[in-house]
Amino acid sequence: MTPAYDIVIVGGGLAGACAAALLVRHAGIEPRGVALLAGELSAGSAQPPPEQAPPELRVVAISRASERVLRAAGAWARLDQARLCAYERMRVWHQAGAASGADALCFDAADIGEPNLGYIAENGALLRACIDSFRSAGGALIAAQLASAAIGPEAATLDCTDGSGMSARLLVGADGAQSRVRACAGLTVRRHDYQQLAIVATVRTARAHEHTAWQRFLPTGPLAFLPLFDGSSSIVWSIDEAEAIVLRDGSEAQFNQRLEAALDGVLGATALASERASFALRSLAAESYVAPRCALIGDAAHVIHPLAGQGANLGLLDAAALCEAVTSASAQREDPGALRILRGYEQQRRTHNVLMDAAMSAFHSGFGAASGPAAWLINRGLGAVNRSGALKRALARQALGTAGELPRLARASFA
Repeated sequence: MTPAYDIVIVGGGLAGACAAALLVRHAGIEPRGVALLAGELSAGSAQPPPEQAPPELRVVAISRASERVLRAAGAWARLDQARLCAYERMRVWHQAGAASGADALCFDAADIGEPNLGYIAENGALLRACIDSFRSAGGALIAAQLASAAIGPEAATLDCTDGSGMSARLLVGADGAQSRVRACAGLTVRRHDYQQLAIVATVRTARAHEHTAWQRFLPTGPLAFLPLFDGSSSIVWSIDEAEAIVLRDGSEAQFNQRLEAALDGVLGATALASERASFALRSLAAESYVAPRCALIGDAAHVIHPLAGQGANLGLLDAAALCEAVTSASAQREDPGALRILRGYEQQRRTHNVLMDAAMSAFHSGFGAASGPAAWLINRGLGAVNRSGALKRALARQALGTAGELPRLARASFA
């Protein structure tokens, strides 16, 4: 007999795992009625690293709003707090200026009465915490991959690559930019290729990172240094494809020298402390996030430029908003897959995500192309913002993720 679930989430990434943990804990649905189809999870991702292991290569910046969502999911308490790094400041400047100059933009948590602006956390640790929370609450973790899905009037029918199958009253696509769920539901997307790669690595620096997130805008794109718990930094360096490949695959000595120069020597000499990896920079926006009995969250619905580190945060807010919509349906004894219910989720999240994508594209284009008088104007603009207490506080609230309309689970405090 084919198992029948209330909700099946396809995709074992952070957005999908968090959505699963939220739904079993807050949506008013029997926990065993929620399944997470996460066949892509590797054996290594299920096991925590040794206690003294270096930071994972893939890290994410977690805003205050996302911290609240993760607390609500029962995941935050499962994290090793010693491997989190709170960042207290952000310093942003254009290559035509200087990090310590009057035209650099600096956010400080103390200016808005906060202990920090967020945390740099290991993606694998966050994922393990969400899955552990989901399983401990009684959810069904299924080690299979989706082959196809058919959306019917009463349920979505899923077939898996291992020959198994199941049905769901609500099918959630959290299966990334190449989402199979999205394709099966007939939802279309708009794409843009930046023709760049982002190089990621862990580096050691001669000077302390000062619990500060540093970002310099260069002609080809931004370079970010994110502080890590062991004193090292995680870099995200956006650069044109051909040059990125040379830097990624070239000698360590050449890479270290170029990287130090790219940050204008702000943190002194740099030295690689990990392998180098890269990913293509693209944006993606689904024309609609929902269809009858189907909803998209995370990268299945939207992918934005990483210059502000908001991709993971947007996915976590999607998870919280979808949980809120399903909770409302449960309270009204309505079908969680009803299009009316899902439209409420889409209305809350799509406008916010589209605006964020547009802002990131504008920042990338404006800062990257600026030189001469344009660069001077940008520097003057950053300086003006830095000198405006009210505007700077408003932008700091945006960085915290606490501005604008938020799902209830991103506003409430959970132990």
